[in-house]
Amino acid sequence: MQKNLRITEIFYSLQGETRTAGLPTVFVRLTGCPLRCQYCDTAYAFSGGEVMSLDAIVEQIAGYKPRYICVTGGEPLAQPNCIPLLERLCDAGYEVSLETSGALDVSAVDPRVSKVLDLKTPGSAEVARNRYENIELLTPNDQVKFVICSREDYDWAVSKLIQYRLDQRAGEVWFSPSHQQLNARALADWIVADNLPVRLQMQLHKILWNDEPGH
Repeated sequence: MQKNLRITEIFYSLQGETRTAGLPTVFVRLTGCPLRCQYCDTAYAFSGGEVMSLDAIVEQIAGYKPRYICVTGGEPLAQPNCIPLLERLCDAGYEVSLETSGALDVSAVDPRVSKVLDLKTPGSAEVARNRYENIELLTPNDQVKFVICSREDYDWAVSKLIQYRLDQRAGEVWFSPSHQQLNARALADWIVADNLPVRLQMQLHKILWNDEPGH
């Protein structure tokens, strides 16, 4: 039986975040998300979209001749057929990352995929949705992201960094200021003052294109 996914958009742009920031990347944005983070900038992906077969998705991606692919949402793991899509993309030789909220089980994700696990802070309004069992599944190929909305969020993120030794489990730990909620320089100063083993992350796509569609 043909496997299908509901897709909001497939586009080619520069990666704005994480390990491959600045590199041309195909983004596959799946439709639907069970979370409602207060700072969400992709609410348009909550519903709608177009049903596409895995074959059609892979064919469209191949037309861009990319090296890097980011599967994102919404929450891509909310659709079970995300798992075979990730495997297909890895088999095709692409370097694949998965942007996930961390609220859903990641155990079935192909180990060749770099999981970008977004641990939700109290300021996100979805902190109760964190699935901490996912942390045990992290490898050096994976990444952990915190979107920081306030000093309280920062202190909470530091406590999780220490509690779960995240810098020893994942390849990178990212602290990102919530856009227009926290001054990036303030966050940078806190990281330096505390000598944290994390990397400050700015969202290039917001700086370059101000969240215009297709970027």
